[in-house]
Amino acid sequence: MKINRRPDWMLPCALTILAMLFLCDCSIQKDRKETERYILESERQWAESVATGDTSAIERILADDFIGVDPKGRLYTKQQMIDETRNAPKYFVSNRLNDVKVRFYRRTAVAQGSETWEKHSGERGRFVWTDTWLRRNGRWQIVAAEDLIAPEKAD
Repeated sequence: MKINRRPDWMLPCALTILAMLFLCDCSIQKDRKETERYILESERQWAESVATGDTSAIERILADDFIGVDPKGRLYTKQQMIDETRNAPKYFVSNRLNDVKVRFYRRTAVAQGSETWEKHSGERGRFVWTDTWLRRNGRWQIVAAEDLIAPEKAD
C-alpha cells in the first residue's frame, strides 16, 4: 500500500506565500491611503486656485490629454483650464473644497466632490464635480472632469 505524503518543503512554502500575500495587501492599502491623501490635497489646491490664480497644481495634476466638461456643457483642455485659472481671480473672491469621496478601481480613481465659491459681485454657489484620475508612468493625474453649478446649499 502506497501512502501519499506531502513533501517537507510544502508547508513552509505555503506559509511563505500566505505571508507575502498578506504583506502585499498591507502595502497596497498603505499605497492607496497615500494616494487618497495626494488626490484630496490636489483637489483642494485646484479648488483654491480659482481664487488665487496659481496654476502650479493644475499643471501638475491635469494630464496633457485631459478633457473636461464645464457647467455649460462645453469641452475644455488642460491649457484652456490653465489660461482660465490665471484670469479667475478677477471674478472669484474665494473657492473652498467642501467634501470629496475617492473610489479606486486598480489604476483608476474617481473623485466626486463639491466646492463653495463666492464672486466679487456677491454671488455665491457650489461646484459639484467628478474627476477621473489615472495612474500612468508612475504618476496620478486627472484625465477627465465634469463640473456642474449647484445651489449653495444642497437639498
